[in-house]
Amino acid sequence: MHPRLHRLASLTLAIALSAGAVTAMADVMVGGAPMLPTKDIIDNAVNSKDHTTLVAAVKAAGLVDTLKGPGPFTVFAPTNAAFAALPAGTVDALLKPENKAKLTTILTYHVVPGKMDAPALLKAIMDGMGTATLKTVSGGTLTAKASGGKVMVTDENGGTATVTIADVIQSNGVIHVVDKVLLPK
Repeated sequence: MHPRLHRLASLTLAIALSAGAVTAMADVMVGGAPMLPTKDIIDNAVNSKDHTTLVAAVKAAGLVDTLKGPGPFTVFAPTNAAFAALPAGTVDALLKPENKAKLTTILTYHVVPGKMDAPALLKAIMDGMGTATLKTVSGGTLTAKASGGKVMVTDENGGTATVTIADVIQSNGVIHVVDKVLLPK
């Protein structure tokens, strides 16, 4: 086996085992709240104290009904700290009604159609010889790679987020918590 494929196979097994352990837990905790697999993306996200900015943005963009829909969706959900790391004033500007279209594009850039849990994401990375290209709801692309036992997601500008909590299973998809806001071109 090629050394790179061997490293990928080893990494995939390690990540899949840890993702399986997370999935096996009855309720994954995110932002101090249990994320119940019987609830949809919005009903779970509103309970996470780490995602209040994301929830406010989803409401301002008018995406609540969409993300409560049947999906399935894969959401790379930035934390409050990820939003806070944007340049000063960015979030406040995006939440203004006149910037709704831009906010909607940024938020839907974090959503991939379908349910891509950790095993499916890792399979796509393996099938892509170390890289998976994900088409987002906004029409952009994200690139996923596995590195150091973690999944990294890179936006079209070269910004990279790390998946900090994988496989938060929802009734209409899956959330992967990320530590950075991903930005389309």
